[in-house]
Amino acid sequence: MALGKQAKILNRQQIDVLLHHVGKRRNGLRNQVIVLLSVRAGLRAKEIANLRWSMIVGADGEVGNYIHLTDDASKGRSGRMIPINKQLRALLIDAYELARADPRRNTHVVFTERSPRTSAQAVVNLFQRWYRDLGLIGCSSHSGRRTFITNAARKISTVGGSLRDVQHLAGHSSLQTTQRYIESDSEARKRVVELV
Repeated sequence: MALGKQAKILNRQQIDVLLHHVGKRRNGLRNQVIVLLSVRAGLRAKEIANLRWSMIVGADGEVGNYIHLTDDASKGRSGRMIPINKQLRALLIDAYELARADPRRNTHVVFTERSPRTSAQAVVNLFQRWYRDLGLIGCSSHSGRRTFITNAARKISTVGGSLRDVQHLAGHSSLQTTQRYIESDSEARKRVVELV
């Protein structure tokens, strides 16, 4: 992946605008879940499309605190356990209540009007349309994932973690791959030099 061709990352304001925009559309709750699975859990389009309720709901029938992403739902052997962000969990709880009431939609988290599930390409197309609607040039379905990985990398040391933890959250087999996702920050480089 060439550096100049990477999807742009989103700032907090852009994420809020995106969530508001997709929430106003038909299937607003589903759309917001898709966005948060990308920016708050770092899931790929394929993983969003393949995510099943059985990977989120525990034996007690409630939305748990982790996504248990299986290898078959992911890329290669990158299945993993991802803690669920509070904002995402609240939306998943609402979405699960609706899914339980509709037997056509109680297997996969993301669905379409005509199908109880969706495809990775459909997720890519949704993101493309949403970013185009908002004029966010250079953003793609991978922008949320890059945003998640970059933000996690910037904050992981504040909770006693390392880039290896970010690598695990991203489902990368190589730390070098994770590092390619992380957006650099020239201001942070200036500030850290003053600290050493």
